Amino acid sequence: MTATEGNTVPDTSDLIDVDSLLSESELELRRTVRAFVDAEIKPHIAGWYDNAEFPVGIIPRLAELGLLGMHLTGYGCPGRSAVEYGIAALELEAGDSGLRTFVSVQGSLAMTAIHRHGSEEQKQEWLPRMAAGTAIGCFGLTEPTAGSDPGSMTTFARREGDDWVINGTKRWIGLASIADVAVIWAMTDDGIRGFLVPTDTAGFTATVIAQKLSMRASIQCEIELAEVRLPGSAMLPKAKGLRGPFECLNEARYGIIWGAMGAARDSYLAALEYSQERLQFGKPLAGYQLTQEKLVNMALEINKGTLLALQLGRLKDAGKLQPHQISIGKLNNCREAIQIAREARAMLGGNGVTLDYSPLRHANNLESVRTYEGTDEVHTLVIGNHITGIPAFR
Repeated sequence: MTATEGNTVPDTSDLIDVDSLLSESELELRRTVRAFVDAEIKPHIAGWYDNAEFPVGIIPRLAELGLLGMHLTGYGCPGRSAVEYGIAALELEAGDSGLRTFVSVQGSLAMTAIHRHGSEEQKQEWLPRMAAGTAIGCFGLTEPTAGSDPGSMTTFARREGDDWVINGTKRWIGLASIADVAVIWAMTDDGIRGFLVPTDTAGFTATVIAQKLSMRASIQCEIELAEVRLPGSAMLPKAKGLRGPFECLNEARYGIIWGAMGAARDSYLAALEYSQERLQFGKPLAGYQLTQEKLVNMALEINKGTLLALQLGRLKDAGKLQPHQISIGKLNNCREAIQIAREARAMLGGNGVTLDYSPLRHANNLESVRTYEGTDEVHTLVIGNHITGIPAFR
């Protein structure tokens, strides 16, 4: 057990009693997910990360805890609030970003696409099994040359009689190699449409992207679609154009706003504990002014970021959350979380570059989190467009 896994120091990250803003059911959910992460994730995550292994064995436990598609209603989904989903995302990412990413890809992307844009038959076929963790989904939007500009995708679906035939390549697709169904977005003669592709369909190939320096306890893949033939019923009937995938992306971005603060909090607590135990020049590191300044700055940003996430969650539950507000949350919280993780690593000195401590693992993971579901630059321009009324993307 490493220093950060023992929870031997009090959690002083809540300096302004944010807990008082949470209901008892929200606090109980947090206790449950935090206990799961402390008992079943933190003792093993260093090994999983080192071995580049996603622990598929935890999927049934995530389902038992009601964390798969937890913000969706009906079809066996838990039907929890946006704030509850956010709290769960925060606690999961305190364990590892890859863990929260699994829940996000399954629930916020794949399941949301089916729940929001699918036919009744598609919902009945997939959602109950996905909520139970017995079927896994992935979300194929990004391409090798179409990341921040998905409108330039080259994956194409052509109509042949009653069938659709898809050709193209998707990249950085989470869970694709273990998925049972892929939500694939493709250009058609009628614009961008979504399709449900069972992964055992002829012509579908998912290849794991290896030798990553980030998100090592997670699965990202490249998908090749070579003459993948599907029945007409495979199309998501309610999604047309980029609005369909963007609605799903906003669900995932919302979870990141909370999750990033989990990685930040865990990094802060690791640095705090280390600074209280490590003696230098005759006293603990925590007794030096520069150390206390670093800890204070970390705690301040965690408090501000958590308040921001909570405000956006309340707006989302009230049906008032706007896209530019999601961009504010993702831009700010990812930017601050990665700085906290880096500062925490520096406070650990040479020991901080080992997997005995969590901050550098979190910092490496946050490089990916900061990039996917919209880079800093993209979210800056979304906010800038809202402020000025002038789109500056091109």
